[in-house]
Amino acid sequence: MTRTLLTLIALTLTMSASADAQQPLPEYGPEITIEQAKKVAAAAEAEAKKQKWPVAITIVDTHGDLVLFEKLDQTQYGSIEISMEKAKTAAHFRKPSKAFEDQIAQAGQFLRLTRHPAIPIEGGVPITVDGKIIGAIGVSGVKSNEDGIVAQAGADALSPKK
Repeated sequence: MTRTLLTLIALTLTMSASADAQQPLPEYGPEITIEQAKKVAAAAEAEAKKQKWPVAITIVDTHGDLVLFEKLDQTQYGSIEISMEKAKTAAHFRKPSKAFEDQIAQAGQFLRLTRHPAIPIEGGVPITVDGKIIGAIGVSGVKSNEDGIVAQAGADALSPKK
């Protein structure tokens, strides 16, 4: 069992490395400030409330350390840690947590990790300013694609998509 899990983790990291080799990842920039984190969280919260989705919202710096956390009313307690892990994944690997979910799906594998090296569930998004990663947001509480919508709304508060 342990050997199988380690093999699957290695496969995930190998897929990650090969995908990274094809597409350069953004560089890290200065750490997210509390003012920036509040803007990100406010935008994510606004989207979640608009959709009536009870979610946990975590903002981390580029090292994956907590900067800001919010839990909306009626959010399930299990979503607290998951939102943190999604944010850490996005910060540590400089890409959305959904990238790992997609890689596993493409390989015909299913792997659910609850700890690093990466949590392959949509809802973790890097936060960029001027093309550089300053932190990440993780959201959990509803379906993973809905978590992703809320996380992206937060990330877009500082660098809207064109």
